[in-house]
Parts: sequence; C-alpha cells; structure tokens
Amino acid sequence: MIRVLVVDDEALIRTGFQHILDAAGDIEVVAAVSGRQALAEVGRLRPDVVLLDIRMPDVDGLTILERLRALPSPPVVAMLTTFDTDEYVAAALRMGAAGFLLKDTDPEHLAVQVRTLAADGVVLSPKVTSTVVDGYLAGRTRSSAAVERLSAREREILVLLAEGLSNGDIAARLYLGVGTVKDHVSAILTKLKVNGRVQAALVAERAGLLRGER
Repeated sequence: MIRVLVVDDEALIRTGFQHILDAAGDIEVVAAVSGRQALAEVGRLRPDVVLLDIRMPDVDGLTILERLRALPSPPVVAMLTTFDTDEYVAAALRMGAAGFLLKDTDPEHLAVQVRTLAADGVVLSPKVTSTVVDGYLAGRTRSSAAVERLSAREREILVLLAEGLSNGDIAARLYLGVGTVKDHVSAILTKLKVNGRVQAALVAERAGLLRGER
C-alpha cells in the first residue's frame, strides 16, 4: 500500500482527495490534515507521499516542505496549488519538491500521479507554463549547454526520467539493472547541477530534449 498524507487548509479539498485516493486499491490516505498538524502527523504516521498545499493561512507550505526535506528519511512531497503560474512553484522546486499538481486535477489521473510519485517518478501538471519554467531556470547554466555534459546514455535516461518514468521503469525499458539506472541518475543530477528529478526534468524540457530537439 502507498501511504499518503494530504495537507490542505480547506476541508473540502482534503475530503475530496481522500475519497478519490481511498477508492484506489493500492493507496491509503493515512490522514488529511491542515498545515498546523502536518509535521506531527508525518512523524507519527510515516507516509510515503505527502500532497502539500503550497499556500495556507496557518502555516506556509514552503516552510513545511523545508522541514520535511530536512528529515533523515523524508517522504516524497508534491505541492498542491490552484495557480499554474504560482510564484511559489519555482521556490518549491528549488527546495526539492517532487512536482506539483493543480487542485482541479482530473480525479481519474490522481491515483496514477500518486503511484508515479511513490516510485520516484516526476509529476508536473500539464498546465506548467513557460513562466514557471523560465523563472526556475533563470540564473542557471543554460540548459542546452548543461545537457551537452551528459553522455548519450545519460541523455536517453534523462528523457525517460522527464517523462515521469521511475528507475524501475527506465531499467525495464533500456534492459539495464535498477542499480545501474540509479548510478546514471546520480551522475545526471551532478552534471546538471540540480538536486532533484523534477529539476532535471525542467532542464530537459528547456533544452528541447522532450520535443526531439537539441
């Protein structure tokens, strides 16, 4: 079972997400709480995935994210937002969020996205705008130059990573061992000077790799 904690200041959102995810046979929402309760519940329940509202009145979602990422064994955290151009999104990605979802995500896709997160995959709303991507990459090494530091195999793995595949999925696709894929992913993150799969995926998008461009 994939254990999920939903954190949102709106009871309606919490309840809706819980009903949708609990209907999936392999996902259990262990709690649906407000931001004030989030850190204590993560410590008590040890969820695999946290869906975290990026902006809440009682406590800032980015503050919670920072504290969760500092844990010895942090859960996978994806941010929830109602704004695809939210100025907080770029900050969340820099801090190590595994992606972000709009609160109006199609219910049919939500369970799939949680499974992807649990498998260390990348989840980004299809409504991610160029404003968000550009804002995140501003001031960094140009993406096209960054990917030139990668070997052909690393670029191949980067594309699959950016498409949301987990290490296991990539290994199966390329007939490699999971350990070998993990080593390649670590090398990719180091060469691109990023600290997470989502950040690497954004570099791949900006460099045109996902459109077959160079």
